[in-house]
Amino acid sequence: MKRIAIFTGSTPGATPAFSDLAAGVGRELATRGIGVVYGGGRAGLMGAVADGALKAGGEVIGVIPRSMVEREWAHDGITELHVCETMHERKAIMADRSDAFLALPGGLGTLEEIFEVWTWRQLGFHRKPVGFLNADGFWTPMLRALDAIAADGFLSPAAMKDVVVEPNLPAALGALSLLG
Repeated sequence: MKRIAIFTGSTPGATPAFSDLAAGVGRELATRGIGVVYGGGRAGLMGAVADGALKAGGEVIGVIPRSMVEREWAHDGITELHVCETMHERKAIMADRSDAFLALPGGLGTLEEIFEVWTWRQLGFHRKPVGFLNADGFWTPMLRALDAIAADGFLSPAAMKDVVVEPNLPAALGALSLLG
């Protein structure tokens, strides 16, 4: 795995430990020689991942729509910053530049991004592994909801088995490697 797309919050959230988690993920990926592909922001957990990787000498590739650059949301100290026009372009570029996808704590944008690439995998548009870093059980309520959706017949058991859910980065990276 050469590069991994990280989907996470553009804010720090209400749990201070998640900023430390995000910085640690960036640092650990850099230490392992795995580049970070992310949404290009400088704030929140996104910024913490980027800064953690950069401080450890890692590659950080950001992809951000022009409208967000104009709002001064872009991280200007990363390895590469790709400015695009739309969110659709952003996600396509991120998917193209990544070998796997991992969701850290985040909100609607994080959910939308990880669900889209998971759906693409299920439809056969790519075979790149998809996962959730379930630190401190952050994703557990959502995963329970997905289990209920599967029980109602709207999500296949195979799809639920085709996504990585791990509590820490080393376990997540190992599982993503097995799915890849």
